[in-house]
Amino acid sequence: MQLSELLSDWPCLVKGSIRVDVLRMQDVAQQVVQGDVFIARKGRNSDGKKWIDQAIANGASVIVVDDEKFFDRTRLPVPIVWVPNCQTFDAMANAKLCGNPAEALSVIAITGTNGKTTVSHFIGQLLTALQQRTMVIGTIGIYENNNEIPVAVESLTTLKPQHLQPLLQQAVRNRIDYVVLEASSMGLAQYRLDSTRIALGIYLNLSVDHIEDHGSMTKYKLAKQRLMQLSEQLIVNQDDDYCRGIGILSRKKKMSFSLKAKADLSVQKIATGPWQTTCCLFYKEQQAVVTLPVVGDYQLKNVAAAVSALLMLGFSLAELKEPLANLSLPPGRMQLFPYKERMVIVDYAHTADALKQLLTVVKEQTTGKITVVFSCGGERDQEKRKEMGLVASQLADYIVLTTDNSRSEDPEKINAQIREGFFALQPYIELLDRPSAIEHAIKRAQVGDAVVIAGKGHETTQIIGNETYPFSDIAYVKELLASLDNEKSSGSSR
Repeated sequence: MQLSELLSDWPCLVKGSIRVDVLRMQDVAQQVVQGDVFIARKGRNSDGKKWIDQAIANGASVIVVDDEKFFDRTRLPVPIVWVPNCQTFDAMANAKLCGNPAEALSVIAITGTNGKTTVSHFIGQLLTALQQRTMVIGTIGIYENNNEIPVAVESLTTLKPQHLQPLLQQAVRNRIDYVVLEASSMGLAQYRLDSTRIALGIYLNLSVDHIEDHGSMTKYKLAKQRLMQLSEQLIVNQDDDYCRGIGILSRKKKMSFSLKAKADLSVQKIATGPWQTTCCLFYKEQQAVVTLPVVGDYQLKNVAAAVSALLMLGFSLAELKEPLANLSLPPGRMQLFPYKERMVIVDYAHTADALKQLLTVVKEQTTGKITVVFSCGGERDQEKRKEMGLVASQLADYIVLTTDNSRSEDPEKINAQIREGFFALQPYIELLDRPSAIEHAIKRAQVGDAVVIAGKGHETTQIIGNETYPFSDIAYVKELLASLDNEKSSGSSR
């Protein structure tokens, strides 16, 4: 595409020729190749304008900035373009280069502090069971019709436009009907979903998270509101104050779901069994009794959000009854590992609210004591650390503090902040080596006990300092339990 066509109908100023051919957008100078447009946007730790010379040396055909003073005083050997906002331009340009693929798809976007991954996969599973071709894009990877596909993209909850739009283009080529994606607060704040037609936006919940990234709780809420502006129709959790407010604020066609209040879709619990719940779903004149393979109100709300999406797309409760009974949680979301009348649970819970919901459910499902293994990520919200310590102290019998993705922070200092929330006589131990912490917790568990390993879930790496190491809670638990089984077998044979 020529630069002239890319810039048409977009507010901008240009120095240099607009007859230049452009191939793709790029905001990392080191990854620029011949023919790329380099978007010199300001990032969290660096200003893209510092990398313009390197981008040109690597073959950038055009430079884009949103600093008007820099544009006025700068002359470059390639065209330079000023736009009001580099991030919105990036979203538009990538969509345009890919032929605006979202126009040919039904895109469903999900936002919420907790539950985005689970709900996106529940929707994907239901649609696939109903013979609809579906792509799910999010935290744990890219899936087509429930099968993970290898795609080399940056690991982000909401992909950058330069990765998202080609995926949507691929979905069109593969005759995909629905694309389900996670809309994180940072993704929304950075306009990554702008210029993407979103047929349905879903609001799950809102609690404290990413406050340091956004600057305040108010800005965090405002970032979430962008999904309301981008979506043609909405689904809201009637049991969450913020989501209910979104429903009141928006005049768009919407649907609500609830476990407690009057809503378009109501969920009534009938009975709870071992890691399953029987409930009745009510929607207009329809109703269905189904046994779901999940427990806990927060998981039932995740199911309700997914069901609401399918109902709004025109499917009926009767069609959903069988697929609902066969739902499965995505990797690292309350993933169960039964072991000799004990239970090991790996979960991504990394906020106080998510940890509270998780431990509450485990307490209901466990006859013995609960051990929780966790820490908090470095360079992330510090105020939630004490809150997570309080939740763990209230709901667990024993705590093993370890290391999460500590990044540049000292894990001992992170854990000291967590301990500020502990009760005075809280039994705990600190083992900074995560494998040792997990092994300690599992080996001391007795019959009927549960060990909860929280914070990393599906992740397969651990970031300590400036290094990224391969490590998976799920893989390590599998390996450890197999090793303990072998030890028992060897001991009995002797």
